[in-house]
Order: sequence, then structure tokens, then C-alpha cells
Amino acid sequence: MCGIFAIFSSDGSPIEAQCLDGCKHSLRELAYRQSGRQRHRGPDSTGVQIIPEHGVAMVHERLRIVGVELGDQPFVSDDGNLLLVANGEIYNYLELSAQIAKRRGGYKPKSDCHVILELYQDYGEELLQHITGMFAFALYDKTTKEVLMARDPFGIIPMYIGEDAKGNIWVASEMKCLTACCEKLEAFTPGEARFGRVGNMHRWRHFEQPWMKQIPSLPCDLSLLRTSLESAVRTHLQCDVHFGALLSGGVDSSLIASIATKIMRETNPDYRLKTFSVGLRDAPDFEAARQVAKYIDSDHTELVFEIEDALDGIRDIVYHLETYDVTTVRCSLPMLLLARYIKSTGIKMILSGEGADEIFGGYLYFHKAPSYEQFHEELVKRVQQLHLSDCLRANKVSMAKGVELRVPFLDTEFVNYVMNIRPQDKIPGPLNQFNDEQKSRLEKFVLRAAFDEDYLPDSVLWRQKEQFSDGVGYEWINSIRRVATSHVDDAEFAAAAERYPYNTPTTKEAYYYRTIFEQQFPGDAAARTVVRWVPRLDWGCPEDPSGRAQAVHQNCSK
Repeated sequence: MCGIFAIFSSDGSPIEAQCLDGCKHSLRELAYRQSGRQRHRGPDSTGVQIIPEHGVAMVHERLRIVGVELGDQPFVSDDGNLLLVANGEIYNYLELSAQIAKRRGGYKPKSDCHVILELYQDYGEELLQHITGMFAFALYDKTTKEVLMARDPFGIIPMYIGEDAKGNIWVASEMKCLTACCEKLEAFTPGEARFGRVGNMHRWRHFEQPWMKQIPSLPCDLSLLRTSLESAVRTHLQCDVHFGALLSGGVDSSLIASIATKIMRETNPDYRLKTFSVGLRDAPDFEAARQVAKYIDSDHTELVFEIEDALDGIRDIVYHLETYDVTTVRCSLPMLLLARYIKSTGIKMILSGEGADEIFGGYLYFHKAPSYEQFHEELVKRVQQLHLSDCLRANKVSMAKGVELRVPFLDTEFVNYVMNIRPQDKIPGPLNQFNDEQKSRLEKFVLRAAFDEDYLPDSVLWRQKEQFSDGVGYEWINSIRRVATSHVDDAEFAAAAERYPYNTPTTKEAYYYRTIFEQQFPGDAAARTVVRWVPRLDWGCPEDPSGRAQAVHQNCSK
């Protein structure tokens, strides 16, 4: 995983590189400097390609994971006409490479993302029907002066697009590269593609599924569910560097770690997966994570943090996240500390359990769903907003320290299968069709039941959902709420609607994060890229996003 940056002239002619501080710079200097704001994403190398006569600049900040020796970007086609910067992992690249080699009589990919360049030569914009994975990329065709940009179906990989005063288009993995230069700014929509000349690009969704618009009726097959997730984990293990797994002690991350261990031991019976947990001393997650680590015999590390150390990073985390959402800020600070530690061990890729709550209905507020139909519609909404919350947090926090995070639960085929399961099989609580069993009242029942064999200890497999910001230690949320609130007086908060008419903060904690965001990313355009994560208030849920605020939550504090 890396960072991409590009500037495309509004009319395909040279750009007058006006520097933001009034100094004169070449287009290359400007592009290199602006991309430097996200250089933490690619600590291993920086690649720059400029086509001055076309007004095109493309920069790639690389973290070497696959194709370590040959995969530096931007990629340039053999005839020099195509340039590509791509961020992410194409999980079916070996299969695609074999197909390309068969058509051409030979082909050896420089990395997984290199197949995008080759597929464009064969299929043009239709290449998106052939690749699976997490990705965001920009490709430029010198012969036609056309641009192709696309983002993966669920927004696992971030991507922003902006337009400056002269109509030039800017693209970057992180918004901070664009805010000082672009009058218009937006997050590139997941599952979207744009193609054509700048100023005349057509847009379409390259990922559309029936479950997005209708209530599914497919009964859950527990055996198929199990094999599908195992297949997803297997594809996500492709890398040329050492990797590990996050292990919170919740069922999601624990299952991913267990499955990965089983797969790796197929070829190495003595393999021990490196697993990592973070929390305050005596955090609820620690005991559960220890049980899993012992059960799968992983090489486990616990990172104990002090509240003051995490609080020191509030301004830093808002800068890295590029959001002021309360839920995201709360859970990202402990994760940032863990990502920093993981990087220090030499690990460059980690597996995680993000996405399971959205596709299975794992959040505790789902117990309040009034019907099967509304339950499924809420799942669809959560999946389509992953790029604004969980995916945003997972990617930007890990990449802030140069660590790639992979999320097998969001494998495209796996998501399609799970989202096509009828809601009555997934809904928690009394509406669940299995409600004759006490266990079935738990959220994510079908996921737990599918792996009710020798994957995890029962105490973890059937453990209630504990949101990460709660599981690291209940005093964490209490503390960050108290500190954030102390920075805002009553008069300031009373005028919140005047100062922030869009997404008006409803608590002093939210107001504090918003002020930090505004200082770092001024302007209405930046503020509008943020959508707040809140439970369904119309279902009778409290506004506080903490799982502990839900009535069904079981207090696990010591």
C-alpha cells in the first residue's frame, strides 16, 4: 500500500506551476512538494514522472510489499504512452498475469498493480471488470490525453479529487495534499470510475449489486460461509514481507488470526503468527486476546498505553485521519500507538477484522432494528459509508506509520455472498429466526456458528461485541471525552451552529475535534468530506456512538 498523487491540466497543455507561497517552482517541484504531505504512506521510495508538454505530473510514494525489487512506480508502458500510479493490492494478479502471458506469449508482472497497466492495453476502461482487490489509481494515456481513475468497491483505499482555480484536476491518497491548492474538493466515491479528457470525463459505477437495492432472500449456508471466508483470508496473505495480525480479542480479528494461522501451517507446521493487542492496563480486550493467542499458539505482544500518552496525540490523529468524527477519533489514538510499535518490529503488513460489523450487523444498536427490511437497509448504508469511518481509520492510521493493513472481511466476493444472505438469518435479538437459542440473540450469530468447531475458544467465539474504543479500556473514552470537553466553554458551544452550520457539533467533544480539523483543513469543501458515525436515533438509540451507551451492552469492566 502506498500513496498516489497526480495533476492533470485542464486542457492538456503545459501548466503554469504557481507556488502557494509565492515562489516560482517547476511542475515537478510543486508535485513533489505537495505529495510530500503524504510521504509517510511510502517510506521506501518516491517516484516522479512529468509530461510537461501535457501539463501532467504523477508521483508515487511507495511502501514495498509485493514485487519489492521491480515494483517502483509510476509505471510506464513499454511504448512510453501510458503512465500509472496505483495504491493497494490486486489479489487476483497472479491469475491475471497468467492470462496476459497466454495472450502475448509471455509476461512477468513487476508487482500486483502492474497488471492494471497491461489490462488497459487489452480492455481499456473495461479493465475494472477483471480486477479484484483494494485499490485507487490514476492512469494517463499520452496518445489520447485521456485519464482513467477508479476506487475499489468499498473504499478500503482512500482517494480524493480536487479542482484548482484554473480547472486543473488534482488527485491524491490524502486530502492534505490538495486543500491548499484546490477550490473544489471531494472524496472519490467507492466503486466509482471516471474516464476521458479533463473537463469532459464521464462517470460510472463499476460495482453494482442487487443487494444494494433489494432485500435478499438467500438462506445462510454455514459451510459455504466458512469456506468463503477462508478463501478470502488466503488471497490476502500474498506478500513478500513479514506480516502479522491485530488481535483485539473480539470475534472478528480473532477469526482472521486463527484462519491465517491454519493456512500458513499447511506448508509450515511450526508457523507462529505474530499478533498484537493494545489497551490500558486491565483492558477488557486483553484477557480475550490472551485466550486466542494461547489457543492458536501465536507470537503475541500486548502494548499497554497510558491515557496521557494517547491524549497527547489528539491533534496528530485529526491530521492523519482528516476527519472530525467522534467515533473515529476516539478509537484511532490507541491504534496509532500500536501501529507505531508494529512498525518498529519490522512488520510491514497486518491483517485486521474491519468490515464484519457492517456486513453481518455486529454493532449493538442493531438489536433495536424494528424489521428485517430496515435491518438490511441499514447494513447497506453502513457498507456504503465504510470509506468515511472504519476503512478511513484503518488505512490512514496504519499508513501514518508506514504499515499496510488488509481486511479479508471486505473481500469483494465474500461481501457479495454475505450481503445476499436474507436479513432474518443475520439480525440479532428477538427477530432472529434462530431465537429459540440464547446464543442466537448475539450479533453476528451466523458468523460465529459457521466457525463453531476448532477455530476459537467458546469464551471468545460467543463474546458480545465490544467496540474497539471501549475494549481498550473503559476509562479511555471517559478520559478523552473529559479532556476534549474541557477545551470548550459554554459560550463557544452555544454558538456552534453559527460557526459550523454544516455538520454542527452536538457535544463539546465533537466541537473540539471540529476546531482542530478546521485549523488543519480550512474551508467548507474539506468539512463536507466528513460524515459523522452515529447509531440510528430514530430506532431509539442514544446519540453517543460508544457500544456501552446501548442498553444491550454487558459491562465487562474489572
